Amino acid sequence: MQRILSGVQPTGSLHLGNYLGALQQWVKLQYNCEALFCVVDYHAITVLQSPRTLKESIYQTIAAYLACGIDPSHSTIFVQSHVSAHTELAWILSCFTPLGWLNRMTQFKEKAGKHKEESKLALYSYPVVMAADILLYRATHVPVGDDQTQHLELARDLASLCNRSMKQTLFVEPELLKNKVAARVMSLRDGKKKMSKSALSPMSRIHLLDSNDEIVQKIKKAKSDSIQGMSYDPVNRPEASNLLMILSAITGESMEKILLTHQGIGFSQFKQILAEALIAHLAPIRNQMIQYLNDKAMLDKLLTNGALKANEIAKQQLKK
Repeated sequence: MQRILSGVQPTGSLHLGNYLGALQQWVKLQYNCEALFCVVDYHAITVLQSPRTLKESIYQTIAAYLACGIDPSHSTIFVQSHVSAHTELAWILSCFTPLGWLNRMTQFKEKAGKHKEESKLALYSYPVVMAADILLYRATHVPVGDDQTQHLELARDLASLCNRSMKQTLFVEPELLKNKVAARVMSLRDGKKKMSKSALSPMSRIHLLDSNDEIVQKIKKAKSDSIQGMSYDPVNRPEASNLLMILSAITGESMEKILLTHQGIGFSQFKQILAEALIAHLAPIRNQMIQYLNDKAMLDKLLTNGALKANEIAKQQLKK
C-alpha cells in the first residue's frame, strides 16, 4: 500500500496558494493511500520565532487541515516536534551525508544570499532533517512543490546510500508525487512570483482566515494589466493570467469556459466576480477554522492521538 507524507511550516497563516497547490490534493489522496500530514515546526525555527506566535500558528495550521477536508479517521495528523525520532534520525543521516551534496542545495544559497557566513547551521542542514521526516515513515510517495524537489532527491540519494552502506534495505526511496492539475498561484502584486507567506506585503496573498471585506479589497487592488480583452498568457500577461487561473481553480471551470464567459468585460468587473467566487468558496473554510480554533482542547486531543500513531511507526524505523 502506498504511504504519503507531507507537511507545512507553521509560519504565518496559510493562504490561497497553500490551499489550491497542496491541501486540495491531500484531501483527495488521503482516501487512496495511507496518509500522514504533519506541521513541521522544527523547520520553522531556522528563523527565530516567538514561542507564543509559533504555538498559535501550529493551531491555525491544524485548523486549516481540518477545515479544508483532511479527515483524522483516514489520515494521521501530528506535529513534527511531538515525535523525537525526527531529530534522532536526522543526526544519523547527517553522519552519512557528504558536504558536497548539501553544497549543491540551491534553496540555502537563495536564502543565505550574501550573508552565508552569518547563516545558521540549521538552514544549511535543513534538507537532512527533511530527509529524516520522509524516511522515518517509509513514505513511498511525497507530494511537494517545485521548490522542494531538490530536497526530495537528496532524501532518495540518502536512502540509497544508507542501504548500500549497510547492505540491507533500511529505507524506502520515496517517489515524487506531482499534482498535474494543482494550481500554481502567483502573488497578487507580481504575477512572476509565487504567492508566499514570507512576502512583505499582505496584499500579495489571500489568507484562509481573511474576512470577506479583506478578500474584496485584496482582489480589487490586485495587479492586472491595461490590455483590452481576456486572454490566458502567463508569459506576456502574468498578472491577468493569474487572476483568470484563480477563478478557474476555485470554480472548477475550464480556462476555455472562463474566457468565453467573461469576454467583453473589463478587469474591474472581473475582479468583482472573482472576489464573490472566492468568498463563496473560502468563507465556509474560514468559519470552520474559527470553530476549531475556539476548541483548543479538541485540537490538543487530536494532536496527542496523531503523535501516538506517528511515534509507533517512527520508533519501529528508528530501532531498525
